Amino acid sequence: MATVIRFALKVVVMALAFYGLTRLLPGIDIEGNENGALGVSGTFLWVALVFAVVNAIVGPVLRFLSFPAILLSLGLFLLIVNAALLGLTAALSDRLSVDGFGTAVLGGLVLAVVGWVADQVLDRG
Repeated sequence: MATVIRFALKVVVMALAFYGLTRLLPGIDIEGNENGALGVSGTFLWVALVFAVVNAIVGPVLRFLSFPAILLSLGLFLLIVNAALLGLTAALSDRLSVDGFGTAVLGGLVLAVVGWVADQVLDRG
């Protein structure tokens, strides 16, 4: 049960990170659904959930396939992998739009840092 609660808390933290991204980066936009059950916040939760599923399923495959590039770049290629995961999330979700590869790299960097901090805080409990 604690794993489910940790996952739900991480999705909420990532939804807040997506909210911050839409305010910080002009190229990332989430079109809120005011008529939905949870309103605009439900849209952010949905996008964060889609990102979590993409990161859990596609992320390990991309990291495995790009391991030589990650090794040669001393880990910097992970920024490209995170940008690809963010782009895939935008392609799967009709509410998220990412304008350009540079914006996806910056957004992926912010999401990676927020996810790492959330993992560190939630794993202590």
